Amino acid sequence: MEEIKVKYFSDDPEELCYVAGKSDWIDLSAAREVTLRAGESCLIPLGVAIALPEGYEAHIVPRSSTFKHYGILQTNSMGVVDYTYRGDGDQWHMPVYATRDVTIERHARICQFRIMKHQPQLRFTRVEHLDGPDRGGFGSTGK
Repeated sequence: MEEIKVKYFSDDPEELCYVAGKSDWIDLSAAREVTLRAGESCLIPLGVAIALPEGYEAHIVPRSSTFKHYGILQTNSMGVVDYTYRGDGDQWHMPVYATRDVTIERHARICQFRIMKHQPQLRFTRVEHLDGPDRGGFGSTGK
């Protein structure tokens, strides 16, 4: 098991941990209370700086209930933190846009992350035809 060093930016943080039996994603919480009016955006501090191992990155996305509870959208859809963002002052933030007036309480679980190995180097080859089944350009839900 790899050790990941975490710096917390408060004396009473919501410490990082897996939710046993549910997922391998790890929840992140707002480090302070944030009040937004509809149409406003801000960077919500998440209260942690994490020294990822070289060759890894973190993917940060909203929790499935974040929009329902708070009406906020992560403005870049998904955050990617690479291993070079690992200094003492490199606190993680969630960039959000408010669709309604909202107050997000301190310690509210608003997003989640997982640590991924970097994608290997790939070589792309131009072809005239692909061998896989043709799904008509749409996912499993059809046209």
